[in-house]
Amino acid sequence: MFVSEAFAQSGVPAAGGSDLLISVLPFVAVFAIMYFLIIRPQRTAMKKREAMLSNIRRGDTVVTGGGIIAKVTKVLENGELEVQISEQVRVRVLQSMVTDVRVKGEPAAANTK
Repeated sequence: MFVSEAFAQSGVPAAGGSDLLISVLPFVAVFAIMYFLIIRPQRTAMKKREAMLSNIRRGDTVVTGGGIIAKVTKVLENGELEVQISEQVRVRVLQSMVTDVRVKGEPAAANTK
């Protein structure tokens, strides 16, 4: 209907390869955008967290997932920490439940209200 008879009879193949490229190009573009905006930053954040958790040492002050601020007294081999939350109270915490590590010399952030 839209193709002239001369073009249809000339034996020149239709441009089917460019149609495929045009239909696949948006998917490739969306994947590239998602990679740079979502996947890549998430991987770097995971690596940063793993490095933070692997560098926990005795004497560090940690904040747990429940909001408890404690001082690390012992790093155990099975992914646990022994922390001191009070003068006579020591508890064991999973290392993966630590949300923040404050190094010995680092002061706590001032609460500005």
